[in-house]
Amino acid sequence: MHESAEQVVMARYGRFARDEAPGRSALYEEWAMGVAAGGAAARTIARLPPTRRQPPLVFAVCRMLGAPETTFTEWSRWLQEHAEAVVAEASQRSLQTNEPLRCAALMPALSLIAGPIALLEIGASAGLCLVPDRYSYRYGGGTQLDPRAAASTVVLDCELVGRPALRMPEIVWRRGIDLQPLDASCADDRRFLSALVWPGEIGRSERVSGALDIAAREALVIDAGDATDAAVLRAAAASAPQHAMLVVTTPGVLPHIAHADRERLVETIRSMDAEWISIDPPRLLAQLAGATLDESWDRFVLSLNGEAMANVDPLGGYVEWRAGEVDAAR
Repeated sequence: MHESAEQVVMARYGRFARDEAPGRSALYEEWAMGVAAGGAAARTIARLPPTRRQPPLVFAVCRMLGAPETTFTEWSRWLQEHAEAVVAEASQRSLQTNEPLRCAALMPALSLIAGPIALLEIGASAGLCLVPDRYSYRYGGGTQLDPRAAASTVVLDCELVGRPALRMPEIVWRRGIDLQPLDASCADDRRFLSALVWPGEIGRSERVSGALDIAAREALVIDAGDATDAAVLRAAAASAPQHAMLVVTTPGVLPHIAHADRERLVETIRSMDAEWISIDPPRLLAQLAGATLDESWDRFVLSLNGEAMANVDPLGGYVEWRAGEVDAAR
């Protein structure tokens, strides 16, 4: 029997409450459990397009619009009072989690590439991962990296296992591509990105806010377009300076792209004169690279040109280097 939209929402929010929210956000766990029980909240969310019903997106839009961060009962009442605004806003938004801490996971791979670097990010959102050279890094074990001029106002702390050689990349050009670019200097976009931080994630709001300030000062260029279209990707890459090494990054974005589009995108990247750095689930990387990864690759995988380099936390808080000691740039 075909499930109704409300039943689909209830099941989805039940999985979220059971598998994703515990240990990360008690508030989101409570809200999701309430939606999973059915009723007015589930019916409102069912009005959204299927691609816009994700719990983190719906909850973020509600908080962006002023929802109280309190019990499910009070939140559900607020949702009914503001249903039209929530449906309208969530229908045009998408999950664009822009976590600058991912740069701490990208850094070991960036350190392998001799500069100068032209950095092109796919799925750039507001560009917080386009400015890795503007942050300071504090890795477990005492390794520290700072921008050449001075320590940054944004310090990224990362647990590090293994001893990759790390150095601050020389980035001379940067550009992004996103279906719906966000503007780090726009008040509405800043509120939305801040709302994508889950309640209970200590320190993350401050980190995102500081990174937004840095990105706003950079006046980043982020093209609105579909990077799975080879013409769009090649047009953006064509503006990179010829003396720089083009580095294409796809940190955490490939799982959100449909299979055929994803394969076309990777094929285009591989055909370019560029280095490719990605952060992906192990199974996805194995499919893309044709490699076999055993069960010890139990987190996301940092890869360089399809070669697995490190086990990493998808948001960048942990790096387990697996590629051996690296003493020199390629």
